[in-house]
Amino acid sequence: MRTEDIPRREHAPAHEDRKFRRAVLTHVLDLHPTHRRVTELVLEMTAGREHEFAGSDAIERAIRDLTGFGLLHCPGGIVTPTAAALCFAELCEEDAD
Repeated sequence: MRTEDIPRREHAPAHEDRKFRRAVLTHVLDLHPTHRRVTELVLEMTAGREHEFAGSDAIERAIRDLTGFGLLHCPGGIVTPTAAALCFAELCEEDAD
C-alpha cells in the first residue's frame, strides 16, 4: 500500500496536541495574574469531567509540553505563564488593535 492510498486522519495526534496546547496556553494567559494548580486547570477545562481520561491526559500533556517549550512554569504543580508567553500575548493583542 502506498502512502497516498492511506486516508488522512482529520484529527491526527499531532493536530490534537496542538489544539490542546493552544487551549491550555490561552486559558493560562487569560487567567493571568491568577494562578491555578494543574488539577484545577484540568477541572476548569474539562468542565468537571476530569474522570474522562483522554481530556485530562491531553491537558496534562499540553502543560508538560508548554513547560518544555519555555511558555509555562509549573513549580510545585502551580501553572504560570513565562515572561516569553506574556510578551507574545501582549504582541498579539497589539496586532488585534
